[in-house]
Amino acid sequence: MSSKARTVYVCSACGNDSPKWQGQCPACGEWNTLSAHAAPKAPRSPPRSGAAASHTLGSAGTEDAPRLATGSTEFDRVLGGGLVAGSVTLIGGDPGIGKSTLLLQSAAALAGTVAVLYATGEESVRQVGLRARRLGLGDAPLALIAETQVEAVLEAARAAGARVLVVDSIQTMATGEVEASAGSVSQLKESAARFVTHAKRSGTAVVLIGHVTKEGVIAGPRLLEHLVDTVLYFESDAGSRFRVVRAIKNRFGAANEIGVFAMDEHGLKEVKNPSAIFLSRHETPVPGSVVTVTREGTRPMLIEVQALVDDSRAQQPRRVAVGIDANRLSLLLAVLHRHGGIALNGHDVFVNVVGGVRVEETAADLAVLATAVSSLESRALPEGLVVFGELGLAGEIRPVPFGEERLREAAKHGFTRAIVPRANAPRKPIDGLSVYAVGRLEEALAALR
Repeated sequence: MSSKARTVYVCSACGNDSPKWQGQCPACGEWNTLSAHAAPKAPRSPPRSGAAASHTLGSAGTEDAPRLATGSTEFDRVLGGGLVAGSVTLIGGDPGIGKSTLLLQSAAALAGTVAVLYATGEESVRQVGLRARRLGLGDAPLALIAETQVEAVLEAARAAGARVLVVDSIQTMATGEVEASAGSVSQLKESAARFVTHAKRSGTAVVLIGHVTKEGVIAGPRLLEHLVDTVLYFESDAGSRFRVVRAIKNRFGAANEIGVFAMDEHGLKEVKNPSAIFLSRHETPVPGSVVTVTREGTRPMLIEVQALVDDSRAQQPRRVAVGIDANRLSLLLAVLHRHGGIALNGHDVFVNVVGGVRVEETAADLAVLATAVSSLESRALPEGLVVFGELGLAGEIRPVPFGEERLREAAKHGFTRAIVPRANAPRKPIDGLSVYAVGRLEEALAALR
């Protein structure tokens, strides 16, 4: 008589397993996130003939990880130089944003040099073929398989000798070792673990496509992100033809690196100069607009920061931030009041980063306050001005990393004046660029006038 299948309760927020249901997850503290799932059967491990070989730390990393170029400079940049043999990459994004298009283009380019298998669980082979012809990839020697069983996909990859395996998508995959439907928490974890094991043992580069939830995270437990080597997210404003691929986690490259693409009828085209799309020049200077230089991964980018300061008609003034942290905006306005003598407690403040870019670093602090003061006073800032610097709670202007590189990027795009932290002043003059180094918020406000 067969034993009854064991049931575990898995948290959809963090992936923690609990033997019984609870209202609150004991690991992450979220409420009502535990759901019942059949525990996966423990796979039978083949007997080992001997002890596993050990290595010293010095001998383990003597060789650089071999890279496979994807045919896209921007995609290779985000990956850290290309796909690494034996790595597992997870890429997520909203439906229709271009995940499958990007990976189909990359797989077709890779197929010219190595064996590549594209496994689709959402479309038929004919549908993928029609899309490939529309993208002009019909002649690529790319192997396709329409399958949802993990074991069948891995067997096909071994038979084809695939050095790159693309799985579209991980939510459609299921393994017979788990008594649950595809897309469930237990199936996601076990299926991803099988692909990770295959990648590490065979040296195959595996790329998994993941759906995202309405909160913008990859569907399923966050534990899935810990299993893989690299996590990439597609970002885009609704209705925009531009796509940004950002590295959230990367064991083989820089985290927070971005690649910029433009979507057209022929697929995703890489954007060589991202500053050109995020930087919009006005015909004449307007109040509430200034340009700053942010650093995304390893590249400096010029972006426009806009602000609108208006008299508030509500009892509680509004603070709306798009592209920067809203709490950071409140902090900066408090510093502006305390150390700059400018109070905005009776005004609504709206701040927007043009182009749908989200600025995670603090180098845009000074630009946010500069554009807010410009809007408040209805006074346009000088043409050709670029501003960057971190603001401290004591009113000091702190330096930011790679200051001289940011200044050279601004000079390359024709900017003639810069207000920067004193510690970021260049050692040698930069042709065509006048640099005003400031150490306090009061000095920066005076330089703006």
